[in-house]
Amino acid sequence: MIPLAEYRAEHVRLAVEGPVATITLNRPERKNPLTFDSYAELGALFRAAAREEQVKVFVIAGSGGNFCSGGDVHEIIGPLLERDTKGLMQFTAMTGELVKAMRACPQPIIAAVDGVAAGAGAILAMSADLRLATPRAKVAFLFNRVGLAGCDMGACAILPRIIGQGRASELLYLGRSMGADEGLAWGFFNALHAPEELDAKAAALAGEIAAGPSFGHAMTKRMLQMEWAMSVEQAIEAEAVAQALCMTTQDFRRAYEAFAAKQRPVFKGD
Repeated sequence: MIPLAEYRAEHVRLAVEGPVATITLNRPERKNPLTFDSYAELGALFRAAAREEQVKVFVIAGSGGNFCSGGDVHEIIGPLLERDTKGLMQFTAMTGELVKAMRACPQPIIAAVDGVAAGAGAILAMSADLRLATPRAKVAFLFNRVGLAGCDMGACAILPRIIGQGRASELLYLGRSMGADEGLAWGFFNALHAPEELDAKAAALAGEIAAGPSFGHAMTKRMLQMEWAMSVEQAIEAEAVAQALCMTTQDFRRAYEAFAAKQRPVFKGD
């Protein structure tokens, strides 16, 4: 297994600085659309994260003032028209695998959204754990505008849990853009920052999370995912097991010893 710090990405830009890995979609002349290759590479990166020890947090962003305009019209949409049902199922399964990889990777993911986040770009932002944006951010789940359903890559499952069923229904039926202020008010975005500050704010948030107990963070992310399908009683029982496991870590011991010494704990992830 190649550590992510040594991984040479071909279709996105990957930079690892200490415990934070930043993935940048880097086709600014087209507003950073996804291709078959970039879909696959992103999925592989997030799958590899499960075995990664150095990286504690991911940031995903776009270059050139936009996040991601969705699937490339010429490199994806056009070729799909020539596929049969089996070929189309292979594509939709592959795109869904990216979302599953993002949700399954133990590290928290921060989406830094500037400008356009449309179609699959909106899905990427939705699939992150936290979302920061600029005032010019526009998010659009525009699948119905190209004659498709809003149920793409988990949108009908995940989006209502972020902004509510009625608001999600509005966006998925209309395909309209959700502006930054609206996204903040609805809880889609965690905070808004000036465009020139977005990268630094995302890095600062990533650093703050990375300084925490990574085993505990991974357990939080896992339980946030699993408890969607649980009753409250089942969730309480599952969390009892999860928390007991966290209490076996050295980070839990470090926190107590630091508290007793009136110091700030330094977590190491073990």
